[in-house]
Amino acid sequence: MIIHADDTNFKSEVLESKLPVLVDFYTSWCGPCKMLAPVLEELEAKYDGRLKVVKVNAEEAMDISEEYGIMSVPTLLMFTGGQPIDELGGALPLAKLEEFVGKYI
Repeated sequence: MIIHADDTNFKSEVLESKLPVLVDFYTSWCGPCKMLAPVLEELEAKYDGRLKVVKVNAEEAMDISEEYGIMSVPTLLMFTGGQPIDELGGALPLAKLEEFVGKYI
């Protein structure tokens, strides 16, 4: 299940996660973000128990977006051990996302 995070649960869901976390920074009006959503659902289902997928609305959680330097959406940040370790942007196919997360799980 994809988790939606904001200022109230970002720390517990992302920074304190025992699993690697792929965070999708998106907005509700972003076309590429909407195209990416079903791909992320497929990725989450495929890697359930090995990877956590978290969505953050970049406009509603502006402090988080600013802290991680989010300048465009969709932006994907990979976290391990509470630290951002890699970044990817754009609406990407499943194979590209699997290649990206495969380095960390």
